[in-house]
Amino acid sequence: MKFNRLIDHTLLAPNATEEDINRVVTEAIENNFHTVMVNPYWVRKVHDALKDTDVVTACVIGFPLGANTTRIKTLEAQDAINNGVDELDMVMNVGEMKSEHYEKVANDIKSVVETGHKANKIVKVILETCLLSDEEITKAAKIAADQGADFVKTSTGFSTKGATVHGVELMSEAVKDTPTQVKASGGIHTPEEAAALVKAGATRLGVSHSLDIIAKDSVLS
Repeated sequence: MKFNRLIDHTLLAPNATEEDINRVVTEAIENNFHTVMVNPYWVRKVHDALKDTDVVTACVIGFPLGANTTRIKTLEAQDAINNGVDELDMVMNVGEMKSEHYEKVANDIKSVVETGHKANKIVKVILETCLLSDEEITKAAKIAADQGADFVKTSTGFSTKGATVHGVELMSEAVKDTPTQVKASGGIHTPEEAAALVKAGATRLGVSHSLDIIAKDSVLS
């Protein structure tokens, strides 16, 4: 199994330096990953570095807590678009989801999705599944799909747990009759883990240990 084009090659560490950003860009180009995923500050640099390649630029929005106001998330998304981003991974308002304020959750997602889609950008919605019950995961995935999200995503990688096969299965089932896809992210370290998540329904993988995974692709072929 070849994972290269499924991988969002990710560097979201707060202490990431310009040298670190240059490194992940080079790695992504050399290995034909799908995106380089960074914090919004680095979007312009990454976009410029990826010109004339098959790798695109992605960034996070409302990261990592999802507790920004909708206005701030939308402005952050527009700023990233202005700087050349191709894909936006926004964090859902987890507290409002758990409060069962579903209309507020939907409106928050809708605002960023509409902003992204007006500019023909891909928008993913991070649910932070480790903080949700199975029922909440299913409900949240359906809300995101109803708002036109291109992907629902498991995790920020900054909370208590990352992607699980069970979580991906729940999300895949919830969006199976929609165009929305599933991205697994957080804690993916081996090709075996990546393969299990793909088998469960993920069509994109958010990975910071990408080179470890593709170096061992042959064991799954």
